[in-house]
Amino acid sequence: MKQERRRRQQPRPPPHVELAMAHARDGGGDEGAEAAACLDGDAETGARAAGRVPPWREQLTARGMVASLAVGAMYSVIVMKLGLTTGLIPTLNVSAALIAFVVLRGWTQALARLGVATRPFTRQENTVVQTCAVACYSIAVGGGFGSFLLGLNKRTYEMAGEETEGNVPGSYKEPGIGWMTGFLFAVSFVGIVALIPLRKIMIIDYKLTYPSGTATAVLINGFHTTDGDATAKQQVNGFTKYFAISFFWSFFQWFYSGGGNCGFSQFPTFGLRAWKQTSVFRFI
Repeated sequence: MKQERRRRQQPRPPPHVELAMAHARDGGGDEGAEAAACLDGDAETGARAAGRVPPWREQLTARGMVASLAVGAMYSVIVMKLGLTTGLIPTLNVSAALIAFVVLRGWTQALARLGVATRPFTRQENTVVQTCAVACYSIAVGGGFGSFLLGLNKRTYEMAGEETEGNVPGSYKEPGIGWMTGFLFAVSFVGIVALIPLRKIMIIDYKLTYPSGTATAVLINGFHTTDGDATAKQQVNGFTKYFAISFFWSFFQWFYSGGGNCGFSQFPTFGLRAWKQTSVFRFI
């Protein structure tokens, strides 16, 4: 009874291995046993290959760094524009993953058309590019480029008025590459140092699910499937369509503006009384 119970608890091998083992029991001899062993070994190798994480040299690549620089520079300009106009910075992780996929896929397809052999990019490389791009625009936000950093100069100090409360004489600093670089390094590494204990508490211990990170992971995994190209193409088409609508509407507002208080950019959507208090809807 114990042997029967132990035999039932053992996991069953795959069907192709069962066939080879049955062939060996029915008289296949050593050939059948060898075939079963080879098939079993192939199954284990395939399972390991399916769950294998590429080494770091295949994740941190030169093309990935170039793509990160391009996407990060574009997003840095976008968040500075949003910071200077609205003061609100949305989470751009998901769109950064989409743009990273488009850039890398276009890179590999262009090289393939030129007859240059290249290694297909993986979801880990896609994640690295997305992470670097987010880090680039996070420095633009956290470093204060869209808020306080560029307002420390003497001209802003004089425009605010020397008698303004809080404007201490000499309390200005002209932007310089040297001290700004050191300041940004300090801001960046403070975040990294704080991230390590927070990751241990928030992710490993409490197992919290972060919406933006989860959505980005699902999106990247969806791209690297058999239907990933069709999904990415559909999303890029939607992104391009609404970007074109926004761009042409902004161009229309700029073209038909008649001054600082005239034009579609100053349309009194909420009424003239609200407009006099500079409450307008700019359609951007």
